[in-house]
Amino acid sequence: MTKTTVRSRAQVETTRTPPQTEKKRQAIWPGLLLTAAIAASSFGLRALPGVAIFSPMILAILLGITFHNAIGTPLAAKAGVVFSLRRILRFAIILLGLQLTAQQVVDVGARGILVIGGTLVCTFLFTVWLGRMIGVDRKLAELIAAGTSICGASAVIATNTVTDAHDEDVAYAVACVTVFGSIAMFVYPLLPGLLHLDAHAYGLWAGASIHEIAQVLAAAYQGGQQAGDAAAIAKLSRVAMLAPVVIVLGVLAARRASSEGRTQGGAKVPMPWFVLGFIALVGVNSIVTIPADAKGMIVSLTTFLLSMALAAMGLETDVGKLRAKGLRPLILGLAAFLFVATFSLSLVETVI
Repeated sequence: MTKTTVRSRAQVETTRTPPQTEKKRQAIWPGLLLTAAIAASSFGLRALPGVAIFSPMILAILLGITFHNAIGTPLAAKAGVVFSLRRILRFAIILLGLQLTAQQVVDVGARGILVIGGTLVCTFLFTVWLGRMIGVDRKLAELIAAGTSICGASAVIATNTVTDAHDEDVAYAVACVTVFGSIAMFVYPLLPGLLHLDAHAYGLWAGASIHEIAQVLAAAYQGGQQAGDAAAIAKLSRVAMLAPVVIVLGVLAARRASSEGRTQGGAKVPMPWFVLGFIALVGVNSIVTIPADAKGMIVSLTTFLLSMALAAMGLETDVGKLRAKGLRPLILGLAAFLFVATFSLSLVETVI
């Protein structure tokens, strides 16, 4: 065998995709196709009379929840559903940066940050306190508090890296914040006129109080482009606060473990890196003029990807999980939802 032949075979071997990587790629396709089909159906449903008032994102999560609880999400689709809920959502958020400019970010201002930060801290503390008062397990209360005050399911999962709650607690908290955040998607768009909120104030309120990023966007853009843009910036400001909140909780958990004579392993704090991508594209959009046709295609693609993410969220929502833990955690989730909505609204009306 010549050296050239050996070298050629070696080159072929190095260019082949590792079997495990190829298997993993194939595993996500059923779920991706399912979420894409639901997203496409949500766009199609808007052609029906009276349905066009709802965004594709809201319709997508409704279809996802209905499919999961009536038929059941196939096990083969699990990997792709999770991929849509995490990777697709984050990519769509990054693309949202091309719909905003630096000037719009500046317009949020110090008062907007005050509303967002004040709402986050007070909601978290209120939820943990109320959970202790009504007898909800501390770890579950912290998960519900994080999901309500920061960014829904992502915050629940991130917080559990230091809270170390049981899997059923994590599932309950995710289901809880998803359900109440979904309720907010439907209720919020009905209230700006009643509450005399202009587009900017409504967007800031939605961004400072609704649980999931996709839920925020679905509700806020019903109030127009300005409201949606303000909500996106406000919500991403909350997401950026995830890391420091988890760090603080980790420190408190370590101190609690030390006082109880237990050891606490170091937990890696998840960083919301996609926020940096969002900021980078805001910068690009601020200095580069994107043609109208291209921007229209980007907006449509972003909406479709967000609809896929919300379809995945619906496919992960098991209504039965809310019943498994009894009424107290559900009452806590409802109280936290009402608190974050009313407290943030009072700040918006006072500060803005």
